Amino acid sequence: MQNDTLSRLRNGEALNLSQQIKMILLLAIPAILSQISSTAMQYIDASMVGSLGAQASASIGLVSSTTWMFGGVSFAIITGFTVQVAHAIGAKNFVRARNIMKQGFLFGEGFALVLAVVGAGISSFLPGWLGGTPEILQNAFLYFLVFALFLPFQQLNYLATGMLQASGNMKVPSILNILMCILDVFFNMFFIFYLDLGVMGASIGTGCSQLVVSLLMCGFLFFKSEFLHLRKEEKFHWDKEIFSQALRIGLPVGLDRLVTSSAYVAFTRIVSPLGTIAIAANSFGITAESLCYMPGYGVQSAAITLIGQSIGAKRKDLTFRLGVLTTFLGTGLMTCSGLFMYFGSPLMMHLLSPDAQIVALGVQILRIEAFAEPMYGASIVVAGVLQGAGDTLSSSLMNLVSMWCVRIPLAAILAGTYGLPGVWFAMALELNVRGILFLIRLFRRKWMRKLA
Repeated sequence: MQNDTLSRLRNGEALNLSQQIKMILLLAIPAILSQISSTAMQYIDASMVGSLGAQASASIGLVSSTTWMFGGVSFAIITGFTVQVAHAIGAKNFVRARNIMKQGFLFGEGFALVLAVVGAGISSFLPGWLGGTPEILQNAFLYFLVFALFLPFQQLNYLATGMLQASGNMKVPSILNILMCILDVFFNMFFIFYLDLGVMGASIGTGCSQLVVSLLMCGFLFFKSEFLHLRKEEKFHWDKEIFSQALRIGLPVGLDRLVTSSAYVAFTRIVSPLGTIAIAANSFGITAESLCYMPGYGVQSAAITLIGQSIGAKRKDLTFRLGVLTTFLGTGLMTCSGLFMYFGSPLMMHLLSPDAQIVALGVQILRIEAFAEPMYGASIVVAGVLQGAGDTLSSSLMNLVSMWCVRIPLAAILAGTYGLPGVWFAMALELNVRGILFLIRLFRRKWMRKLA
């Protein structure tokens, strides 16, 4: 059904409102499940490490913003290739799509290897740079070192998932990411508890699950994918136009990730002086919140595919409507998740930590953040719409303004007086500002220039 509808989109056939909604849901639901399984891995790590005590939790929380930065930049660097794959498939130029894919893998993996070396090189210094207390420095160093060494396999997963989703295949990445979640449980139990590696064991367990699933994902992509499986008769050639277009699309996304992630690092630096309990509650709060915004990222994946293929197929009649429909869906889902966060925050925090102080503070900050979820959902999905259209610079600039002109200054001001709740109030306010900026960009339609 999903592929039939996408085929009709590529062929220029009419699609009524009901068919458009079904197409969005058929793409979004598997992507949401995939995102939730990814977040469940964070819950597993946090819960298992949380049983080791507040210091173990704080050691992961200290470097978590930097792991997001490295992972975010790795993902951003391949976005220019996955968007071009969606455009090429939308235009039914499948040979070009496969060549873009090959070029993306070569560049993406090369970049990840360099980043892994950089990460390993700074791992012993990073916890001190972030203001960690002496008792958590060693565990934080070991956790980040292992994370850095497994980066090439995380990148393989990003590449294969992105290419399959660009082709319209959401089911296989969803199934394999759920498998990764299951493997994470077993690997973590083995490394954290059986081998007694503690915090470092959590990082090894996650890395091993990524390794297994990334290889399975690549196997399906290269040999089973409908549009992208490799053909012996097609020889790879480096195309400067593909690379330059990938840079044009990807560099703003990379800047966006750097801006966002560096703001998270600054955010962590603001939280660090508040003490071990605050660091742990902040880390667990972010993990708990991530479960609630995964539906938004699932719909974002669907938006990138739909808008990318619509642009490639020159479907001016559908592009804006699909952008609006996906935004409404993402905002609605995250309104519901915000309600769940507000009322379910005690349960969410109890699953992550047995420490009563951490739980109480975590519940307080999650209830503040719940009021930001609808607008956060809007910003997430509109960012996907803009990415699918290749309009990535605007997203970067809007995030730069909202993060560094609203969140960080306000958090720094409020931290001294109101502690962690004040810091999270700054975050909630900034996410509402960000959502408004992205909605203005969506409805002004300037991102549709390629269809002019």
